Amino acid sequence: MKRLASKIVLITGGASGIGKIMVRLMLERKAKVIIWDINQEKIDETISEFSNKGDVFGFNIDVSNIEKIQETAKKVKKEIGVVDVLINNAGIVVGKFFNEHSSAEITKTMEINANAPMFITKEFLNDMLNQNSGHICNIASSGGIISNPKMSVYAASKWSVIGWSDSLRLEMKQMNKKVNVTTIMPYYINTGMFDGVKSKIPILEPEATALTIVKAIEKNKKMLTIPGYIYRFTRLGQAIMSINVFDWFAGSVLGIYKTMEHFTGHNK
Repeated sequence: MKRLASKIVLITGGASGIGKIMVRLMLERKAKVIIWDINQEKIDETISEFSNKGDVFGFNIDVSNIEKIQETAKKVKKEIGVVDVLINNAGIVVGKFFNEHSSAEITKTMEINANAPMFITKEFLNDMLNQNSGHICNIASSGGIISNPKMSVYAASKWSVIGWSDSLRLEMKQMNKKVNVTTIMPYYINTGMFDGVKSKIPILEPEATALTIVKAIEKNKKMLTIPGYIYRFTRLGQAIMSINVFDWFAGSVLGIYKTMEHFTGHNK
């Protein structure tokens, strides 16, 4: 908790879901919190709700827009200061077979889920390197370590995040810099984003998940799946089973391949 006190924390997608909960948890740890979100109404609601807990700021931004990322990052640095902790949390999911995706849906998913964390990190990383301290936490997904029908583009974006995020961690290590990188790979979370999903594996509760992520940052965890056994099950299974046997294990035993059959997502 002392490690986050007085630190400036930026959370993308911070006005709803686990992002909003992490805003509260960071404020409770006496951090100054910056929300980046596309929904101005929710930004205003979140700031109003949490303003009595500490310093919280909001910026309306579409993180799929590189120019807006650059402009808003400059505003943050000028108006608030150097970001100490960056949590790349914003994400979207379409949830349909690949052949049903429009080109716009593919592009938007990759822009928000895969490209935005890189472009946003690029804006704040040099400051962290200059002060030789900082933490970047990238919220990927267990969908980034196991294939799943009706999640092909989402999975592609999250596989991308995992590969980039952990490579960045290794680069910081090679450069001998005290900039820590944490890659988080949660299972489905009950926030509305994955409404309609049916799962044999318990769907995660937002409060507990957000707390696990904040604690992972405090403890400088390198990679974390939530729940922890997801990583072991998938990696071990993929290592020792043939593809056909693993498909049976993941599809029939764990039921993963049918989880998206009744997906509806957020009610618009």
